Formats: sequence, structure tokens, C-alpha cells
Amino acid sequence: MKRFLLMCATVLTTLHSFAGEPIELKDCTNGSFAPKYIQGINPLKGSSEYAQISEDHKKIIKYSFKTGKQTGVIFDINNTKGENIKEFDNYKISEDGLKLLIQTNTKPIYRRSFTAEFYLYNVTTKSLSKLSINGAQQIPTFSPNSKYIAFVRKNNIFITDGEKEKQITSDGEFNKIINGLPDWVNEEEFGFNNALAWSADSKTLSWIKYDESKVKTYSLQLFQGAYPALSKCRTYPSLYTYKYPKAGEDNSIVTAWTYSLTNGKTLQYNLPLTIDSYIPRIKTTSDASRIIIYTMNRHQDDLNLYAANPTTGKCALIIKESVPKYVKEEAMAGVCIMKNYILIPSDRDGYMHLYLYSKDGKLIRQIEKGNYDVTAIYGYDEATGNTYYQAAKKSPMTRDVFVADKQGKVTCLSPKTGWNVAHFSGDYKYFLNTWSDRNNPYVYTIYDKKGKMVREVLNNEELKNKLKTFENAPKELFSLTTSEGIKLNGWMIKPANFDETKKYPVIMFQYSGPGSQQVTDNWSIGSMGNGGLFDYYLSQKGFIVVCVDGRGTGARGADFEKCTYLKLGELESKDQVEAAKWLGKLSYIDANRIGIWGWSFGGFNTLMSISQSANRVFKAAVAIAPPTDWRFYDSVYTERYMRTPQENETGYDINPIKRVHNMNTKLLLCHGLADDNVHPQNVFEYSEALVQADKDFKENIFTNRNHGIHGGNTRHFLLRQIAEWFVNNL
Repeated sequence: MKRFLLMCATVLTTLHSFAGEPIELKDCTNGSFAPKYIQGINPLKGSSEYAQISEDHKKIIKYSFKTGKQTGVIFDINNTKGENIKEFDNYKISEDGLKLLIQTNTKPIYRRSFTAEFYLYNVTTKSLSKLSINGAQQIPTFSPNSKYIAFVRKNNIFITDGEKEKQITSDGEFNKIINGLPDWVNEEEFGFNNALAWSADSKTLSWIKYDESKVKTYSLQLFQGAYPALSKCRTYPSLYTYKYPKAGEDNSIVTAWTYSLTNGKTLQYNLPLTIDSYIPRIKTTSDASRIIIYTMNRHQDDLNLYAANPTTGKCALIIKESVPKYVKEEAMAGVCIMKNYILIPSDRDGYMHLYLYSKDGKLIRQIEKGNYDVTAIYGYDEATGNTYYQAAKKSPMTRDVFVADKQGKVTCLSPKTGWNVAHFSGDYKYFLNTWSDRNNPYVYTIYDKKGKMVREVLNNEELKNKLKTFENAPKELFSLTTSEGIKLNGWMIKPANFDETKKYPVIMFQYSGPGSQQVTDNWSIGSMGNGGLFDYYLSQKGFIVVCVDGRGTGARGADFEKCTYLKLGELESKDQVEAAKWLGKLSYIDANRIGIWGWSFGGFNTLMSISQSANRVFKAAVAIAPPTDWRFYDSVYTERYMRTPQENETGYDINPIKRVHNMNTKLLLCHGLADDNVHPQNVFEYSEALVQADKDFKENIFTNRNHGIHGGNTRHFLLRQIAEWFVNNL
């Protein structure tokens, strides 16, 4: 859920096109004035070069990190033999660099999953051929010797050498058995879409199998709608029914399997699993006799790494990571399996740090330490012992790029304060740094491994100059201390013609989910991202727009983030109420005209905040796609922070439905009818509770729209509803 706002940010814009004119709402949705990005950088293994798809999606071009100059063309649609294609969406490169998988006709399923038609391209002969003639594929994966490709079709696994195709499993069936692909909840909450792993000698293929037969289903009702129109639903709606385990309910039963290409036999790994265990990853290693399999208990406070033999099925525990409350999903996803080492992120000492183990699980050393969180891992260079990473070391609101050598010396490689993100070359000699701060859009620069600037690539100066014509007030960072002595960080946007002798209404935006951050020194801040254009649109209507990160948010250590454990919404809503009261005491703010809104977890916390007590703090509110009772949400996410409803009934009763009698705010609810993430059930049950409590509200339902609520005119309409609701009620 917390990644959702980043996804929204990519479809929004930053300013209006005509100097001196106020920002118009259409500027927030039409994509005409977004900053320039550098995207699709694919560092090539062991080199200082990278590959990138051309703007017309006709070529894959190779460039030098150091000079930026083109060094070759890897693939060109107009220079192939065999099959012909008009354009492509993505690609994969084999281990030896001599073969490509060209992805076309991509059709999304959920957040990370999709089907596509793949073509196999030989770099030497320039031949292009269909990977399979038997239907679209999922997750095609090259073997380490580049000879074979494993893929999934209709929940079964196949292996091909480009000519002969062999089916490896036959029990796959929609809503029953899935081989090699995660089910909905594992994909969504463990953040991956590929559950295949080749052995280093390419003689065995391993995978995770999901038996979701006992998982209960949820049905989404689909109508004809528009953009796109579903003609089959013109007269009668249809149902999309899929497996979705809610908190405390049955999950898929997971097992791990291996297939031998030599003898054609399949066997099951003897992992010590319970019926409630998770397998959140399966990984190839450089040792042909071992695959690394992760397991996790249902409470998600134990992460185990097993060395699994793909020819015998035997498994040996090599690392056990146990931390209080829960292992963060980002920590699990950040584990790096290398030739001789394993790098583990852990908040075991109260902050997220990096720990280096031997490949057999012996702790060698802690890479770095201090009262700050490591927030991304860029890699470990086995040749030098250098570890490259990102951390919130200067401030929870900033990010810098660091290198730690094998003696523990730490060097900052990013010179400018703000938000720095790195893409390193395959040989770690160079990196592309993306820098921004709250008032300056992205600047892309190449640095060498010592942090010396090589060249500037892109700076968005044109965008900065256009922004100056609006005379918008800069985004201000501030902090406040609550009545409980908790320091909270926030940002504020004031109207361009701000007069401190006047009193202004306030719109508070927040997300508030575990580990999330909305208050950062980063161009992407703002309720809808990318420079806060929608917030500036609201400010020109006379509002002060504010965001405060409360307890439970990220980059402030484990205690601050995990203090909401077993009671989601209680402390987060208290902090929004405290922030509103603090703002109301400022001389230029009207305490009787404060509103609040949020999306997803932010919608949940909006509802919690407006029903904190019978004493009204917020005059108006908008909740978009909100969970309203965690019993309705998925098992993996919810139980990570709440355990099960059977174990924590009082914690689950901390929800907007139970507090509906305290709701005394002008409330607008919005939800997509095809939301496969936060089901419409949430808003339906909450609206019924409002009716029975005799509470007035307005509700907007969006036909066939998912959690993102976009398509056609939908996003423009939604933002207008938000803006007009606050204009009319504040």
C-alpha cells in the first residue's frame, strides 16, 4: 500500500504553461508539464556501460556511464532476421549477453504480474523468433548458461531452448494451484513476481508452489463502463473472482520443488514448514549444489535462509533473523546473495543497518552503524569489499549515497543535501545520481566511485524557469512537539499572496502507513507527487496545505516506526489531531476551518482522525479507497502489524466503523468498484455504519476503477471533487 503514492506521482504534472496564469486543475492530470526523467537504465554486468530502450521503442542502445556516448546497438527492430515486430515494451539479457528476450503485447494482471508475448533474439545472428507459439508467457527466465528459458503459462512451468518446449508441471489451475508465480497476496505484500530459480550449472530448475485451494475468494463486479468499455457487460454485469486471504483466514499452502533436466525427475525440498509458513523468495547462487530459500513464520518476526540442494532436496538453515515485532518487508527484499557472502539488512539494534555473513551463515561484521536508517542497498563489490548504499544519515527527511570499505570507513558520495538516489555501473566504477529537494526538480549527474563529479546529464533548468513565473511560495519544512512530547516533522505550502495578519483555512494531507514518509526534502513530495502541483492548485484558492508524518512513519528507527504495532490507527490519528490543534494555535490559521484527506492507508487514518473524539477538530474530510476494518484487508500486510484477529481482537476493534458515532465532519468517501487491493466492501460497510448512526456524508463510486482510480476523465473528476469539497466546506 505504501508504494501506491509513488505510482500516482508518475502520472502527474508540475506547472501550468502560461506565465502569470493560475494553475488549472487540468494541469494536474494531463501530463504536459512533468519534469524530464532518465529512466530504463540497465547497468551491464561487470562493465561501465548500460543499456537503454530508445525513445521510439525500436532499439536497445548501449552507452558509456563515463562519457554518455553510444557504444553500440544491442537490438534494432529494423535489423533482424526471421520474425518482425513493430515495437516492444521491455527486454531481458542472458548471462553471456548473447541472447535477449524481447517483451511485446504486455497485459497487466496485478501490480507486478503480467502476461506478454516474448521473442528470443540472437545477438550474433540477429535472428528473432517467438519464444513459444502456444500462447502468452509470464516471467521467462534465462538459465545461467544462457541455453534454456523457463517460463509460466496458465500456472504451469515450461522450459524451452528456443526450439523445443517441454512442460514441467501439469497441476496448475486458476484459483487452485500456481507454479513458479506468487499468488495475489505474496506478490502484493512481499514485492515480487518471479518464484523460479535455476541452479548455477543450469541442470535443475527450482520453484515455489502455491496451493490456494482453501483460500476464500472475493468477487469484484464489473460493468460496461468506459475507457475501456467492457462490451460483454453491457446488459448484465460480470464478476472477477480471485483468491484473496483476509486477516486470520487461510493462506496458500507453500512448498518448494526442484526439477532435473538430466533425468526428468521432480522432487520436493524438505523445508521445515508449517501450514502457515511463507516462502517469500527463492534464489539462484553461484554454487550448483545450493539454492537459497527464504522462509518466514506467519507472525513475520522470524526470517530463515536455507541452503537447499537441488539434486537431493535436503535443506540446511544457515541464517536466522529474528527481531522484535516484525521483519520489515524491505529488509527481507534487500538481502543480497553473492558468490562468497550474504548481506543482510536488519533493525536488530534499533536502526536499519547492514550485516555481512559468509555464504555459510557466519557473521563476519556489521558494515556501518549509528542512529540512522539505511534505506537502500546498491551492492557489495566482492573485489574490493566496498558496500554501496543509501541512508537517512543527515536527517530522516534527506537521503545520501555512501560507501563503506572493508575496514568500516564510511564516505558520503553525494555532495548536495536533499534527496539522492544512485544507479551504479556493473563494475561499481561510476554511478548516475538523481538529486532533488523540495523546491528543485531532478538533476541527473554521473559521479565516479570516489564521489567525484564526471558530468551533468540533465538538470530540468527549463522547468525551474517556468516555475518562477508562478511566484508560488516555497515549500517550508517545520517540526512540532505533541502534548506527549513526540517531535513530528511536517511541510507547509502557503498561498503566493500570503498575509500573516489574515487567518487561513488549512487542508492537511497524510498517508501515515507503517514505514512510509510524506515529509521529505524531495521534489516528489506533495499529495499527488511531482512538485506538489495539486497542493499549489489548492493554495491559490486560499488554503494553506500541510502534511505531518506521525508515529509509525519511516527513517526514524525501529521504536518510532513499530510503536503502532497491534494498534494501527490509534497513535497515527492522535498525531494528526495534535498537529491540527498545534496549527490552530498559529496566528495566521483559522482553527475552525481545518480539513484532512488521504488515500488508502491515508484514507483509513483520515476516518480515524475525524472520529478520534466527539470534539470536532476537522471541519471537512475526504477519504479515498480507505480500509475501514483491518479484518477486511489481506493477511500478509495486516498480520505483519496486527497479528490475527483471533489473537488481537481489541486491536482490530480500533477502526472507523467502531468509532462512527464520533464522526461529526463533512465527509466525502471515494472508492473504485474494481479495487482488488482495498475492496469496496470497506466503504460499503462503513457507509452503512454511517447511515445507521444517522451521520450525513457524500459518496463517489468509480465504475470499473482499481485502487489507482484513473482512466479517461476519472482522475481529473476525482481531484475536482476533492478541491470543491474543501472549497465548499472550509
